Order: sequence, then structure tokens, then C-alpha cells
Amino acid sequence: MATRTGVLGPGEPRVPARAFAVTRARTARRLLLDRLSRRVVALGGILIIASILAILVVIALEVYPLFRAPTATLVREHPPAGVALAAPGDSVAVDEYREVAFQITAAGQLRFTALRPGRAFPDVPVPELGDAKVTSVTSYGKGQHALGTSDGRVVPLTMNFNVEFKDGRRTVTPEPVFGKPLTLDPEGKRPLRAVASATPAAGAVTVAVVGPTELLLHSVVEKKALIGESRKEESLQPLAMPGDSKVTTLRLDGRAEDLFVGTSRGEIIHYDLRDRAAPRRVETVEVASRAGMPVSALGFLIGDRTLVIGDAAGGVSTWQVVPGPGGGQPRLTRINQFASHGRPVVAIAASARDKGFATADESGAVRLHYGTSGATLLALKAAGGVHALAFAPKADGVLAQSPGGAISEWQVDNPHPEVTLKTLFGKVWYEGYSRPEYVWQSTGGTDDFEAKFSLTPLIYGTLKGTFYALLFAVPLAILAAAYVSEFMHPDVKTYVKPAVEIMAALPSVVLGFLAGLWLAPMVERIVPGLFLLPLVEMLAIVGALMAWRTLPLAARRALRPGTEVFLLIPVVILGAWIAFVLGGLVEARLLGGDYRGWLLSALGLTYDQRNSLVVGVAMGFAVIPLIFTITEDSLANVPQHLRAGSLALGATRWQTAVRVVLPTASPGIFSAVMIGFGRAVGETMIVLMATGNTPVMDANIFSGFRALSANIAVELPEAPETGTLFRVLFLAAFLLFCLTFVVNTLAEVVRLKLRRRYRYL
Repeated sequence: MATRTGVLGPGEPRVPARAFAVTRARTARRLLLDRLSRRVVALGGILIIASILAILVVIALEVYPLFRAPTATLVREHPPAGVALAAPGDSVAVDEYREVAFQITAAGQLRFTALRPGRAFPDVPVPELGDAKVTSVTSYGKGQHALGTSDGRVVPLTMNFNVEFKDGRRTVTPEPVFGKPLTLDPEGKRPLRAVASATPAAGAVTVAVVGPTELLLHSVVEKKALIGESRKEESLQPLAMPGDSKVTTLRLDGRAEDLFVGTSRGEIIHYDLRDRAAPRRVETVEVASRAGMPVSALGFLIGDRTLVIGDAAGGVSTWQVVPGPGGGQPRLTRINQFASHGRPVVAIAASARDKGFATADESGAVRLHYGTSGATLLALKAAGGVHALAFAPKADGVLAQSPGGAISEWQVDNPHPEVTLKTLFGKVWYEGYSRPEYVWQSTGGTDDFEAKFSLTPLIYGTLKGTFYALLFAVPLAILAAAYVSEFMHPDVKTYVKPAVEIMAALPSVVLGFLAGLWLAPMVERIVPGLFLLPLVEMLAIVGALMAWRTLPLAARRALRPGTEVFLLIPVVILGAWIAFVLGGLVEARLLGGDYRGWLLSALGLTYDQRNSLVVGVAMGFAVIPLIFTITEDSLANVPQHLRAGSLALGATRWQTAVRVVLPTASPGIFSAVMIGFGRAVGETMIVLMATGNTPVMDANIFSGFRALSANIAVELPEAPETGTLFRVLFLAAFLLFCLTFVVNTLAEVVRLKLRRRYRYL
């Protein structure tokens, strides 16, 4: 009889094994479970794919409005006023709800037009006008206007709109407030052909054209006394015009610092009024789109930094005063040239919300532009020509006034005018910059802030951080995996591999915290030694190998194969110590005792404490376990008969590993690197906490950057829903998705090619 261990004793008869019986019901249950398992696995895969597609659809729906073409709808055309209007330019305006428009007539009447049926408003005369006429109108500030008269006076006008809500209805009532008339021509004989005004805190400034080549500058300076009340000093002086060019129009910025005068020869004469007592002419610049054509209209975009110029040839362009090459004298420089009207431009109206503006020519063509992008967005047509133009305060409407006083009203739908492919990915010449740049700056401290939504610095930062992380992680991870798989003793491997895999469980926020608060200050102290570390470690290991070779064979055989790593650990630690000591000596002797100062003076590189080097080490530490694990598994899955055949033919273990095992496992190794790339591209917390989070495009390893993922994490909580910033952040997420998808697709293609190449080994 067989024993319990299954081994027959001497003389015991052999007992046949009992047949394994499988019932039909059990087989049916197994088949059912197999089918259910396949269905569940397939359903799970479908749900994952559907979830990813759903996320992609949501992102696409949020991004699509950014690129939707703007539209303008003609609301209605209001009948003409039937009276003579003031000079072209700013003689029409509208309230923020687009319910009441007002026009300024040549006879000195404010005529109000109810843009919504059911209301009527009486005309309001300009006080103290007498027999004089209104010969020019300019707008400046919020609701402020200056009326030039035929007897040489300027009448300030502040147009307020009282808004009341009663019984669920909104009521808008105009409330004009006139200031004390200002006399510029004491004799009262010369009409003011054009007026420009500003009311900064230092005192009001008014400039008027009283003749073809004559300008008058009136300024008020408030003198503050140590004791008693402050006093105001007024001055009136002429401004010298060069040559015999006739003045056609003029504009003064809101700070009363720069005056721009358009001439009949297509020039802009720039005056500096910072010293009110001694204004000086800075430059004369040719600005017309066609040589010799007069400048017909001027205007400022919100913030009064960008000057819009229209000429008699129909040209429209924007100009800024920017520093010259090498930081020289600031000069008026053309920034953008827009689509030409083909007819003389008679009116320019700027948006009070953004850098948009509208222009109109005498034939009635109205065009909407955006100053930052240099793009012409819409083209409209007003019947009967255009005399004056107004942009609604909320940038949702445009009013065009005909010479007869008729008003054409359009409703504009353009919620994201600042977004074009150029502003997202190209260089843009922003206000205050000396040249076009890639800039991300989504918010500012003033209402006239120019949004800068260039994603190029963020894409650059993402790739920069990924490059340095992989530069640190890939060699260490692959070489470590090769050593563990091919050379390390199996008993040691059972401890090393799980320990490395546990590293992958460390939260990225912990790594980012340590990198920002501990690693960054430490790296800052040892940068020279850190760059000497690879060379010193290589020399130390080679020296240890040569010393090992000199030992007797019996002594070397005493060490178990695959445990050499324990001898190398002290060597590596000693090499690191020597490298850091040498780094301190190099800094003291060769770098003047301050490597940061040497970097700046010799190489022009600045050192930021939280920089790409720190991110490379910290993010590389997060990526190493992933690459190591997949690489080691790929190496371990190489069939043993390939190793045995190579060794049998006389190859060493090192030759076998390099020429047989690594090529065979190359598809898996490549996949490991690509998965590590995807991990690094999508990393958020380490990048956020270990860099200066500055969106700059600088290849300097000692400077910071901002990645797409970190930018989304920082700005999305504060972005207004459905706003431009909100949708641009979704676009950044879409770019991350596309980048990961493209990389994974290319990785799979390469992996399959490598697999086909080495599958017959």
C-alpha cells in the first residue's frame, strides 16, 4: 500500500491513481465564469475609453468658444437728429447698458436718443455758450469730455448716467455736469479746431489748436504749502511747431506726459510735457501708410500706452513709445498694421474693457480691431457715412453716427478677442516691452492690464523640466535595473527591488515639499561639487576596481559573486565627500569665492534657488522607480536560453548583458522611458513647489520655469468661470492630453518595431 507521502515501500503493490472526475455542471459553471470574466474585462476597458473620450469632449467644449468667430448684429438704425453736429471724432457716446446715447451739436446742445423704445429726453444746452458754437469735441477719462468753442474757450463736461431699479425694471437717466469754461484765447477770436485734455493728480492740462500751425498749452499746477491751503498756478503758453506742416488732429495721454500731434504731411510730432514749464519736442515720425497722406484721426487704447493712428489713405496702425536698441532714447515705434479702409479714417473709438478698438471711414465702413493681436475682427457698414463713433463701455456694442445725426447700433458678441493662434503660440509686442516676446501673465493690478496668454513658455517649461528629470533618472534607472537583473545576487535582489518599488509610493507633494524646503537650499551650497560629482565618482570606482584587481585571487574569491555592491557603497560615499570638498576648493580658488557671482559675470547666468537642477533631482527621484521596475521586468523576461547560449560561446556576463539581453529587452526598456516621460510631463506638485514657478523661456539649468500642469493648478481656482483665462487653462489641459497621446502613440509604434526586430533572438 502506498504511503501518505506517495512513495512505495519495498514489496508494496502499486495502486493505480484514481481518475479525476469533472462533472458536466462544473464545466458549465467554469465556462459561464469565463464568459462573465471576459465581458466584465471588456466592459471595464470600454468604460475607461469612454471616460477618457468624455473628458476630452468636456475639454473641447470649453476650449471651442475661444476660437469662435466674433459676430455683430445690427440692432436698429435711429433717425437723424436734423441738426448740424459738432466736429467729427468723439461727438457721440452711450451708457454702459446701451439704453441712452447722446450727441453734441454744433449749436451747443446735448441731444439724447433713447436706444430702447418708450422713453424720450429733452435737449440740454451747454451753459454760458452765448452765440459761440461747438467746434471740436474730445473725450478723455471715464465719461469726461472737453468741448472746444468758436470763441476760444473749453467747456468741461462729465456725463453721468443714473441707474435705478424699480419694480424689476432698470431705468437709466442721463445727468450731464458742466464745469467752468476755460479761456484759451483771451481775445475770443480764434476757434479751437481741436482739443486734447487730461486731468492727472498733478493738475489739469489742455492743449488746443487755434490755427493751422498754432498750438496753445494751458496747464494747472497745484502747489502744496506746509501751512495753510494749497494754491493753484495756471499757465498758458504756445507750443512751437516745426516747419510748415498743418495740424490735423492731436491726442494727450491721461497722465499728461506725452502729446501727439498729427500733421497734414503724415507725421506725428511727439512732445514731452513732464515739465509743464518747459515742454519739449522729442521727435517727428513718419506714420502714414502712404507717404505724404495726412493723419486724419488719433486715439488711445485703454491705459493710454498705445496710440492708434488713422490716415487719409485709410491706413490704421498702433504705435508705442518704447526704448531704443540697447536701452537708448525711447522712440515712437509702430507695433501693428491693420487692414486698410481704403478711404480716409474719420473716427477711432477704444474699448473701456480691453485693448479692442473700432475705426470708421467717411464711406461708412466700420471695423473692429484688437491691439494686442494686431487682428481685424469684424467689418461693418453704416448707411450714410460715419461722422463719429462710440464703443459701448462693456465692449458689447458699437454706435456709428452719420453726418446727419442718424445712429446705427450694433450688438457685438466677442467674449475672447485677446485669443488668437498668434497670441497663444507666437511672439507678441506687448505694451511696455522693447520687442516682441513670449509672455504668460494672466492678471494684473489695474483695469487697463493687457492680458498675456502665450502658452509657449509653459510648453517650454514642461519640456525643460521633463528633460532634466529624465537626464537624471534614465541612466540611473536603466543601469540599476541591468545590474540588479544580471549581476546582483538573488538573495540581495529580494530586498533591493521591493525597496525601490516602495519609492514609487511616496506622494509627489512630499517630494515637492522636501525639494523646496530642504533640497533647494542644500543644492545651492554645493553646486560646484555637484558638477564635479560624476567625474570624481567615476575615478573613485575605477580606482577601487584597480585596487580590487591587485588583491590575491583567494581574497577575491572570498566575496560571493553579486554582492560587490556592498564594497562599492563606501567608495561612492567617499567619492561624494571628495567631490564636495573639491567643489569648495574650486569655488574659493577659481571662482572668486562666489560661484553665483562668477556665473553672472562670466556666463551671464543668474542662479535661482528653486531651479531646474533641483526639479531634475526631485522629479527624477519620483520617476526612477517607475523606469527601474519596468526595465527590470523586461530584462528578467528575456529567455534564459539566450543567456546560456551566449555564455556557452565564450562571452562574458557583461558582453551577454550588453549585446544580447539589452537588445532583446529594448522594447520594454523603451516603454519604460516613455512611461517615465509621461509621468514627468504630468507632474504637478514637485514642479509647483520646487521651482520659482516663473513662466520664462531660458535654457539655463539654474533658472526656474512654469509647467502646464503647475499653471493649471495655480490659476484655475481663481479663474472666472467661462472667462478667457478659464478657457485658456482648459486649452493647456488639452495640450497636455495631446502631448501624452502623441508620445504614447510614438512609443507604441517604436516598441512594436523593436519587438519585430528582436523577436527571433
